[in-house]
Amino acid sequence: MRITRRLEFDAGHRIPNHQSQCRHLHGHRYALEITLAGGVIDAAGRPDDGMVMDFSEVKAIAKRHVVDRWDHAFLVWRGDTVVANFLAGMPEHKTVVLDAVPTAENLARIAFSILDPLYRDSYGNHLHLERIRLYETPNCWADANRDDLA
Repeated sequence: MRITRRLEFDAGHRIPNHQSQCRHLHGHRYALEITLAGGVIDAAGRPDDGMVMDFSEVKAIAKRHVVDRWDHAFLVWRGDTVVANFLAGMPEHKTVVLDAVPTAENLARIAFSILDPLYRDSYGNHLHLERIRLYETPNCWADANRDDLA
């Protein structure tokens, strides 16, 4: 069985070597979808009976480890030294320095790598992260699937 939880956050970024508008500082209303796969729990009397995982727990983990860290932050590639240095000079600015250019594809892969160990077998039902889908806009998204990343 597969379940999906969606969370949204706002963040800024730029793609420094892009040949169009994305090379400029800008932001997005991102949506992060977490798809988990596992067995449906069959445990009469338990609060999670009939679930793969409680959606509120799916949300809490993703919120704590990705969404809260990236929300209202500027996501900057370590190699984009002009912007990284500029942001470092702003006291208390919420900046997330990444080892990859903050494209939708890379952000989906990074979110997958952060969340994968946090969901794995946490319910004893062979639970695992199946996919991260990151929407950069309502019409553009990237999928990081377990099979593709293995």
